[in-house]
Amino acid sequence: MLVLNLYNCLQTYLALGALLFGLGVYGLVVHRTVIGMLISSEFILAAASTNFMAFNRFLAPDPSIGQVFTLFIMAIAAAEAAIAISIVIAVYRNYKTIDVEDLGDLQG
Repeated sequence: MLVLNLYNCLQTYLALGALLFGLGVYGLVVHRTVIGMLISSEFILAAASTNFMAFNRFLAPDPSIGQVFTLFIMAIAAAEAAIAISIVIAVYRNYKTIDVEDLGDLQG
């Protein structure tokens, strides 16, 4: 019975969203490759989607509002991934690396 109560409280979903957000920020700081940073930013977007859906389930009078926001976040994440991968491929073709430290000559 205790397991069912964990799934029916807002704090559980907010803790999961905070964990995903923390992993995303940590990954952005630690990773040295562009692809690692891209995956970390996807964690941050997943955390935002989790929070929207949690607030939608427990607090919203209209249940479709949080779902619409989550669909927009998913569309933005897909577009971001497609654009970022194309940029990574273009950078790799020119510089033969995706390490962020080696791309210093891209600055102004």
